[in-house]
Amino acid sequence: MRVDYAELAKRIAALTEGESDEVALMATLACEIHHADDRFDWTGFYRVTEPELLKIGPYQGGHGCLVIPFARGVCGAAARTGETQLVADVEAFPGHIACSSSTRSELVIPVFARRGVIGVLDIDSDQPDAFTQEDADALETILRDVFGAL
Repeated sequence: MRVDYAELAKRIAALTEGESDEVALMATLACEIHHADDRFDWTGFYRVTEPELLKIGPYQGGHGCLVIPFARGVCGAAARTGETQLVADVEAFPGHIACSSSTRSELVIPVFARRGVIGVLDIDSDQPDAFTQEDADALETILRDVFGAL
């Protein structure tokens, strides 16, 4: 099953309308995104809880890493640079953190609110080169629509 981003965006907009709690929004998005596509093996958020530090937030899938410094891994790179990380082969990414041995590719998108980066959306796949620029663009738009006004 491949995600229909237009339908996913509509469903998320309906489910999150009027909600301003970041954790509630993250939980809803993690669930909806995770179940929208068979490529998505682990889907979740890491939240900025201290300067230069991410801690696990709502997610779907197996266990994730509990703490990720901005200086390490794909999630850290997205938080540190404020740029989406589209990684076709995690083994080739310098400093990759292996939270799960089954992860082969990863898409990590910074989550922005008015006060700046509040976390990252991390999607792992057990398939190599699973993600496209279309995935990144569509999910960036959904995140901006949901969190941009907070």
